[in-house]
Amino acid sequence: MKFILGTKQNMTQYFGEDGTVFPVTVISAGPVKVVAVKAGGKDGYNSVQVGFGEQKKHRINKAQIGQMKGDLFKVMKEFRLKEGDKFEGVVGDMIDVSAFAMGDKLQVSGISKGKGFQGVVKRHGFHGGPRTHGQKHSEREPGSIGGGLRTHVPKGMRMAGRMGSDRITIKNLKVVQIDKESNTMLIEGAVPGRRGTLLEIISR
Repeated sequence: MKFILGTKQNMTQYFGEDGTVFPVTVISAGPVKVVAVKAGGKDGYNSVQVGFGEQKKHRINKAQIGQMKGDLFKVMKEFRLKEGDKFEGVVGDMIDVSAFAMGDKLQVSGISKGKGFQGVVKRHGFHGGPRTHGQKHSEREPGSIGGGLRTHVPKGMRMAGRMGSDRITIKNLKVVQIDKESNTMLIEGAVPGRRGTLLEIISR
């Protein structure tokens, strides 16, 4: 199992050797440092904790500094190991983009863009109502919510509400190019979030 943390930079185009154009996302990945390795025992599960980025000391509490073994990381994440996954590293190891190779299939997780409170047209793709037949301003209204004989709104009814800022996981993304000098990788396709979004990248 290979994993790393990174931040989304931007999207661009990548031209293959045969001239094929791929939409790719540029990700600044790592390096991350292994802070702890849990191997069953009292924890009851296997995982690896890593630290990423730099942070000022006054923005981290003492408990976190102790867990970070004296380092000052901006982000700490834990990657759980499933049955069959192997991790041969030890505490203190550094993981960078060189751990991955072109063609690797990735699973990328991150927080999607927040869009605030949105109506049913944007949030659920409703068509809205007609402008004709005696109606004036119903182009983007939800219409009836199907009350009938019920005295409550049915659970799961699609209505207006908060949209975005959800954890999204996209699977089967492919590594197109790796630059070890600048710690960047190009991944075919789009990943969740805005520029600067923290991403968890896993390859099994």
